[in-house]
Amino acid sequence: MRIGVLRSHSVKRIVFAYAEGNYSFYGDSTFLGRIQPNEFLDLTLVDSGKISLRKGASYIGQYGKIFIIQDSRNTSLSLQSKIPEVKLRKYKDDFVITAHKDLTVVNLVDMDNYLAGVVESEGGGKRELEYYKVQAIMSRTYASKYKTKHAAEGFDLCDRVHCQAYHSMMRFTPKIDEAVKATSGIIMVDAKGKYIDAYFHANCGGQTCLPEYVWNNPVPYLSTFKDTFCIYTHQATWTKKIAKSMWRSFLVTNYDYPVSHPEYGPQIYNFDQEDRKAFFVSPELGIPLRDLRIHFNLKSTYFSVREEGGYVIIKGRGFGHGVGMCQEGAMKMAAYNFNYEQITQFYFSGAYFYDTKTENFFEQYVHDLPEIMSKEEYFED
Repeated sequence: MRIGVLRSHSVKRIVFAYAEGNYSFYGDSTFLGRIQPNEFLDLTLVDSGKISLRKGASYIGQYGKIFIIQDSRNTSLSLQSKIPEVKLRKYKDDFVITAHKDLTVVNLVDMDNYLAGVVESEGGGKRELEYYKVQAIMSRTYASKYKTKHAAEGFDLCDRVHCQAYHSMMRFTPKIDEAVKATSGIIMVDAKGKYIDAYFHANCGGQTCLPEYVWNNPVPYLSTFKDTFCIYTHQATWTKKIAKSMWRSFLVTNYDYPVSHPEYGPQIYNFDQEDRKAFFVSPELGIPLRDLRIHFNLKSTYFSVREEGGYVIIKGRGFGHGVGMCQEGAMKMAAYNFNYEQITQFYFSGAYFYDTKTENFFEQYVHDLPEIMSKEEYFED
């Protein structure tokens, strides 16, 4: 995988320092030396569109592209952006740095090393092994499906949440590495053998949401169903108080809410949602609950409304869009000793597991396989 890192920052200067194992480094196609214990490389973008390279205090030269290549397996480097100042990170495997309007830093990383970093960045520590297996499979499926998302920028995916958060190699939770290796090669596909979209959210509030309620389009392998595993977790319920004047103004101004209607008028401040709905009060009024969530910064669309004095009290359930896997529900299932197959099938009942190592799978379903590159091929534009 080619992962663009530090993409939330306009990096002008960065330092790569020894962490574990030795690295060789190259300027364009020329071998320049090795990074050994207590050594570091200092890279700065210069006005000529080149990268000024120093090893420690020694100036080496200016280059259009810098390659930092591991000399053996299981090596890592620490990275710290100096301009701007960004907290130190650590990553495994190789790096390519190019000069554009900023420094573009790409981590050329083994898929499983990448996924271990993603799962720790996205899910944190202190979870059950089976939960980490589920997250690993979902992240692998996403990475495989969208591996050309940033191809025009010179890498596959970035480290931001609109791809997958990847803020470091896996550092603190060895159980995650175990989970990634135990599920190595496993992805999720639909009935036609195509990669699924492995949607997830923090908490569904006790019922998952139909995809068409959020994005207008149905997804055949996802449905709505009751989920009692998450209802006693800390994000299962919430309350918000909003002035009645603000609530009324938004609905009347933007949707011409019929406040004088004998049936709909009283419901502007009194709305019950026992099961998940797509629209406020009635589909006939055309007021998507997702619009109310966005405008009033609500945690989910799964809420009911009642009036109290000069306010409407929003009683809500869940956190997030509610589609796909409920993370807190899945965590609870893992704590109850459900295995990763059972957890995944509970939330993605219309999806199937497939091991990409199985013979002929890629010939049937996947095109544009990334090539396995040698060190020499890293230097090709």
